[in-house]
Amino acid sequence: MRRRNYCCLIAVAMALLLFIMFMCGAISSRTSVASRSHADFRVSGRALYKLDISWPRNPELFTGQVFAVAVNHLRGRVYVAQRGENIPKVLVFSTDGEFLQAWNTSTLEMPHGMFLANASADPSLWITDVGNGPFGHTVKQYSPTGKLLQVLGSPGKAGSSLSPLQFDQPAEIFIHSSGEIYIVDGDGGLNNRLIKLSPDLQVLWMHAERGSGLAQFYIPHSVAVDRYQRVWVADRGNKRIQVFNSVTGDWLGSWGSCFKDDAPYSIRFTPDQKYIVVAQLNTNQITLLEAPPIGIIGQCQVISTIELAEDVKPHLVDLDLKSSDLYVAEIGAGQAQKFVPLSAASV
Repeated sequence: MRRRNYCCLIAVAMALLLFIMFMCGAISSRTSVASRSHADFRVSGRALYKLDISWPRNPELFTGQVFAVAVNHLRGRVYVAQRGENIPKVLVFSTDGEFLQAWNTSTLEMPHGMFLANASADPSLWITDVGNGPFGHTVKQYSPTGKLLQVLGSPGKAGSSLSPLQFDQPAEIFIHSSGEIYIVDGDGGLNNRLIKLSPDLQVLWMHAERGSGLAQFYIPHSVAVDRYQRVWVADRGNKRIQVFNSVTGDWLGSWGSCFKDDAPYSIRFTPDQKYIVVAQLNTNQITLLEAPPIGIIGQCQVISTIELAEDVKPHLVDLDLKSSDLYVAEIGAGQAQKFVPLSAASV
């Protein structure tokens, strides 16, 4: 009897040991897969960036769909906008990856685009809201700690009016150092507009016709202004970038040959203005194009492509104007990632 009980105890212990080994292996496998998924990327063309897998230090804080990112290069702050129910709409990190703050504001419904303005003196965050509730269809200005400062548009009322100013799912905003404001209005709504406003919110010029012709748009999704007084617009629905004179609004040219497989979703310049950084959501890649010199638009030329993991879905990007670090907001992966320039590369 004693020998039988002893054998039973050994059998139970062996079974328990095998179970523990199995569970440890499964957990290790899941951890390994997650790690590979986070760091899975390839570069084609010239290698300009590498992934910083240490940023942020607490990626579990991303709890929604990450749509936008903005960087204050002078104060070392990275703002990440996310969507979801009962979650903070904006998370604030240091450029070193430390979590600093969450905005628990009720004035944001569905953040889409985000821009950090006036970093040197009185910084503020501008966020476009494409929600359909009482705060939607607006562009909002916030303090760095999340205090609502100003609202452009008619909250909760989609429209095309200029007086009073109305939007229908405004996609993104760009604030020039002069204080002039550029807004692409129409992330799938009725409007397909590029609007330039003065610092006191007067309309200076506008292109507002839907179509595929010159200076027409179909889902204008992102906007940036270079140092040569040119406005660059990611015309998502037409799979092209269009370029305008920032003073007169005159059409200067367009690029389409680089976007046959997928449309441009985001457009930003590297600090030295040598490259244009474009996110392409459906092909899961970040493309760096050669920025043309003054007076020339020409044809687009791909210098480097960062191919991300499947279903990461990069949406909008921003760059640190001091370090050239690249931050990518990824809807599919539900995270923001940081890419740093390679030491041997001139970015």
